[in-house]
Amino acid sequence: MITDPWFYAVAIPAVILVGFSKGGFAGISALSLPLLALQISPLRGAAIMLPILMVQDVVSVWAYWRKWDWANLKVMFPGALVGIAAGYFLAAYVSDAAFKLALGIVALVFGARYLLAKAPEVPKPANPQAGLFWGAMAGFTSMIANAGGPPFQIYVMPQRLPRDIFIGTSLLFFAVVNWVKVPPFIALGLFTRDTLLTSFVLFPLAIAATWAGVLLVRRIPADPFYRMVYGLMMLVGAKLIWDGIAGL
Repeated sequence: MITDPWFYAVAIPAVILVGFSKGGFAGISALSLPLLALQISPLRGAAIMLPILMVQDVVSVWAYWRKWDWANLKVMFPGALVGIAAGYFLAAYVSDAAFKLALGIVALVFGARYLLAKAPEVPKPANPQAGLFWGAMAGFTSMIANAGGPPFQIYVMPQRLPRDIFIGTSLLFFAVVNWVKVPPFIALGLFTRDTLLTSFVLFPLAIAATWAGVLLVRRIPADPFYRMVYGLMMLVGAKLIWDGIAGL
């Protein structure tokens, strides 16, 4: 088990952000792995976070049970499988420095996109071809960075689904994606006694943060919170890009 207090200085905020994301603040979990990568290798951080995500999925899917859109899920699931496979091959063959560089770019681009993008004035209809593509991107970024939320949002948010349907669809999609990621993580040898024990220690915080997210999503203004988180994501992304370039 990891005992370094500096690790927990970033791990605790990371787990809380993931819990809030699972509770309804969709997408902010993209900051969790970049935060962990400031202290440990990105792949080791992903191995610690995956069991935590799976525990949180149980709570969040139960909280939004049956509040999902099957039409979107049926289109995005096949794409996600392709994206997860691509992420597996990237993780298997690139160095930690290159991985940090890729993770930093993902964090910087997704943070900037949220801060600069404008919401559509009228709903856009679902498009199966676009759904396959963005499903693949969500699977890929989830595999390499636990950051599948932004690609999912790019495709689904313009449809202007009811809030609970949007949240429930996102939660079920990533609950399935996280289970699909388990065999590639095992094949990569990412699960160790230390990573699993560290995940276990963080489970209570993960469950509490998820319930807090469910309760708070209806009570606090979302936009200022999102802007703060995505602004921080850009700063962390820039730091990881610097570290990645320096290590190449």
